[in-house]
Amino acid sequence: MIETARLVLRPFREDDRDAFAAFNGDARVSDWLGGPIDRAASDALVDRINAHIAEHGFGFWAAELKAEARLVGMIGIRRMPADLPPAPAIEAGWRLAPAVWGQGLAAEGARAALDWGFAHLPDDEILAITATGNLRSQAVMRRIGMIKQPDRGFDHPLLAPDYPLRRHVVYAAGRGAE
Repeated sequence: MIETARLVLRPFREDDRDAFAAFNGDARVSDWLGGPIDRAASDALVDRINAHIAEHGFGFWAAELKAEARLVGMIGIRRMPADLPPAPAIEAGWRLAPAVWGQGLAAEGARAALDWGFAHLPDDEILAITATGNLRSQAVMRRIGMIKQPDRGFDHPLLAPDYPLRRHVVYAAGRGAE
């Protein structure tokens, strides 16, 4: 578990599933993720996330707003799936409910996740990826000290060649960088 001024990052609990499914089904949240997912897919995602945390000791943690003990998203780091071109790598990522957008929570949680990763993992670099048009996510990447890696951009192999979100950018944070 990681605590910041406003967040608790922790494994998902059973009582998180309703809230997580609600914002996974919201088109505003899933615009850059290939579209909304239904409850079954959201539950399967929670299961995969928690399995990763159980296996590796870290992952995309549930992001709970500390003052309200309310799930507002997921933030963390994970081992990047082998089918993505930047792999093998540690990947930082976040997904937040629209009600908390614009409050700096993504940057606050992601910075804490990077710090945790560099304190506990041997990796000298942590990456973040997003579709080239996702400027809000790229702004978070810059805010937490990540640097764009133009030569490492890629076409997402799980997306159709004509899919508008196929091209991805890569940002990197190095050990000791701010």
